[in-house]
Amino acid sequence: MSDHALSITLFVLFVAATLGITFWASRNTKTATDYYAGGRSFSGVQNGLAIGGDYMSAASFLGIAGIIALSGYDGFLYSIGFLVAWLVALLLVAELMRNSGKFTMADVLAFRMSPRPVRTAAGVSTITVSIFYLLAQMVGAGALVGLLFGITSDAGKIGTIVVVGLLMIIYVVVGGMKGTTWVQIVKAVLLMTGAALVTIMVLGHFGFNLSSLLGTAADQSGKGNAFLNPGLKYGVEAKGLVSKLDLISLGLALVLGTAGLPHILIRFYTVPTARDARKSVLWGIGIIGVFYLLTLVLGFGAAALVGSKAIAAQNKAGNTAAPQLAQKVGQLLFGDVGGTILLAIIAAVAFATILAVVAGLTLASSSSFAHDLYAHVFKRGTATEQQEIKVARIAAFAIGAVSIVLGIFAQNLNVAFLVALAFAVAASGNLPAILYSLFWKRFNTAGAVSAIYGGLASAVLLVIFSPVVSGTPTALFPGAAFNWFPLENPGLVSIPIGFLAGYIGTVLSKEYNAAKYAEIEVRSLTGAGAEKATSH
Repeated sequence: MSDHALSITLFVLFVAATLGITFWASRNTKTATDYYAGGRSFSGVQNGLAIGGDYMSAASFLGIAGIIALSGYDGFLYSIGFLVAWLVALLLVAELMRNSGKFTMADVLAFRMSPRPVRTAAGVSTITVSIFYLLAQMVGAGALVGLLFGITSDAGKIGTIVVVGLLMIIYVVVGGMKGTTWVQIVKAVLLMTGAALVTIMVLGHFGFNLSSLLGTAADQSGKGNAFLNPGLKYGVEAKGLVSKLDLISLGLALVLGTAGLPHILIRFYTVPTARDARKSVLWGIGIIGVFYLLTLVLGFGAAALVGSKAIAAQNKAGNTAAPQLAQKVGQLLFGDVGGTILLAIIAAVAFATILAVVAGLTLASSSSFAHDLYAHVFKRGTATEQQEIKVARIAAFAIGAVSIVLGIFAQNLNVAFLVALAFAVAASGNLPAILYSLFWKRFNTAGAVSAIYGGLASAVLLVIFSPVVSGTPTALFPGAAFNWFPLENPGLVSIPIGFLAGYIGTVLSKEYNAAKYAEIEVRSLTGAGAEKATSH
């Protein structure tokens, strides 16, 4: 069997299996609680696996391995940032969100404030962050299938992006949260198994000597010892202070962004109790921690065995480093057939990763549109459950279509980098509003709206005027030049703006409801009354 035929067979098998799971889950999706929160029927371990499946995106697997393979030490900062971010999510929001909310992030904010403006702001922010993140998955899909099936034409890659978009719409529209969660659990197990397998094979090739692996990676990178030291991507002397600030900005966005990501926040509502929410985050941290340690070996292994030049030749942003490494290490150990089989397996796993994450993101954004904007803003709470679910399904189609179109335009950007932008937007708009709402007695509607719009607008505007969009060879519009903002990641500026806007908005408004704050404080800390809040 040719390598393309084997890859296609594995792909088709995985897609058929996940579609089967989705249709099976759809038979049990009858109420809004089923559609949005999987009937709150998942255990802590199951939800922990699903959180891992949701979080370990194509950006993590493809983008981080690629960025380490091309930039060495500086690329590994992404792995550290994504992992440390979980501690913020665990300590500050997981249990409190589960106790206070219902289906979406806006439920927590709207509880003690004027619901319509707050839900509108939260809905807009959720959809914006989700589309940034979806963009990364679409780009990863195009790069991956291009490598696998030998598609080099733009039309072929565009076709791939359209297929991924259509599949994710089916998962969400048909299966809701139950179908999506089971797809994520299956994908988490596959991804951990695949990444561990390649890691063991790479280490085995170097006699389980990490020093030998790193030395070879430095030699093959063409950069020598600089590859193993800070400064290859960030802290470059030619750029001086700007490059160092970019590094701090990236770190801030990664560490603070997780606790504001809508598709991660809604996972806390799928468990029956706060104890299960805590347990699921601990399981999630364990799975994610091991995975990001594996990306270190995958990235440096790709640099050592494939070589930075060969990786960049296949994909400028390095998004195909992990599958290329799988093929190479398979060839070295088992010959050409082994390389073909391993490439097909890892590519199918990566494709599974993309499908699971895009389903979670589409579900988060379509749920927010239906539950926050349609049911509470447009219909003022008069919509029936069935109307709400119908609108959520229509919204999934619309969001999928937007993601497909944007994904076609962003094919040359590194996917890990695109996700860092989504994290920056989440940390700038969502996180200030969530933290103030849970911990600041004086916080009010004006503060929440100011924090979300202030952080969101500043992050998006700074990205538009950054080197990511124009003025550099790898920018979205390389021919244009309106990059007056020097940093690639806006977090360093936009996150403080979000917190400051929330503070100023609160102080300038006289609105204050002490009784509501006392109620949400008790509920968030103890879970008392949460069951009443979570029944429709």
